[in-house]
Amino acid sequence: MNARTHWWKNAKLYELYVDGFAGTFAGLAEHLPYFTQLGVNCLHILPHFPSPMIDDGYDVADYRGVRSELGTIEDCTRFIEKAHRLGIRVIIDFVLNHTSDQHPWFLEARRSRDNPKRDFYLWSESGTALAGAINAFPDIKSQNWIPDPATGDYYFATFYPQQPDLNWDTPQVFEAMVANMEFWATRGVDGFRLDAASHLVKREGTTSKGLPETHQLLKRIRRRLATRYPDVVLLAEAVQDIVSSKEYFGAGDECHMVYNFPLTAHLWLALCDGSRSSLDAALARSSGIPESCQWATFLRNHDQITLDTLGSEERHRLIDFLDPKHEYLFNKGEATCMRIASALHGNTERILEATDLLYSVPGAPIMYYGDEIGMQNIPVRNRELDTRRYVRGPFDWNTANAQLKDPTSLLNRISRIIKRTQ
Repeated sequence: MNARTHWWKNAKLYELYVDGFAGTFAGLAEHLPYFTQLGVNCLHILPHFPSPMIDDGYDVADYRGVRSELGTIEDCTRFIEKAHRLGIRVIIDFVLNHTSDQHPWFLEARRSRDNPKRDFYLWSESGTALAGAINAFPDIKSQNWIPDPATGDYYFATFYPQQPDLNWDTPQVFEAMVANMEFWATRGVDGFRLDAASHLVKREGTTSKGLPETHQLLKRIRRRLATRYPDVVLLAEAVQDIVSSKEYFGAGDECHMVYNFPLTAHLWLALCDGSRSSLDAALARSSGIPESCQWATFLRNHDQITLDTLGSEERHRLIDFLDPKHEYLFNKGEATCMRIASALHGNTERILEATDLLYSVPGAPIMYYGDEIGMQNIPVRNRELDTRRYVRGPFDWNTANAQLKDPTSLLNRISRIIKRTQ
């Protein structure tokens, strides 16, 4: 695909799991015309790497591979090439903050306390350091320091216990991870969604989130990639207030795109209250970013609907609107995991209203797979602690194919909304 300056400014994204949407990369390549018909021009591929799948692929065991059930690297490369021929860009998820505990680096690191790979991770004798650091999954673990019987001490994990955090103060970690990114850039990927970008550097006496050292690190990654791949985009996942979120753009020299999590909350408030007042205020606060940069806007994605930037009263009022039975609560009830159609009770006109609102605000809008056909949450089962899994079901191709044939269907009406904004 020919390079085009600032292509991300006009991106219309679609986020999907390869297996959930098409089974394999070869199958996904066959379905590429669907995206052209829908009107999107950039795919965000959720984690495809070899993984024990404790965290649905965000526990990476090999950054340079493809899970066997999805196909091969060659299948992935052919898919990217075919997407490019159709004018579709491809962004892949890239997990910077942590690896799987089955990654070869960690397996080496826990062999002995003097193993050369020890410095790739964070360790503690007492498990009491970094007490102010955020525990991202309080429903799943009580603390970030995880006992390691192999070496008789503790390793640090912000997310699942099986996801040890990398030590980005170690120069070899930077070199190895950037080399992994270059591996995929060489194979044609157009960008990287930087998972948990705000958590990279840890410091005592802080929340270890969004630290200045993390921003300097992201700038270094940007400079390194830009030397060989100037058209490759970095998209930061950083759940922070709007002022802090803007910092991930730097002066146009950090990340090209940043998720606008605060705006998501106000989009939902507008749908809940029938008033744009808080949304318009949020849009005003979102202005003033570097000209070469772009917000990524969304109503929901593969995770919980994050409402951290709202006050407690607004947050819980919105959770009651989204999930009135409190069936899909996450993180001690401070968030919930809902598909758009589930939150809006399958009401087609309300789903269209929500979609129209998303595609009317400035930014690069993201469609989460299945929302365009009204897919709903998987029914509650076995008291799953990680309720995010209820929004990650298989794509309903029977419904999609039926709606493709009906000009008045939700799918075709949403397609017209998307294409209207191009």
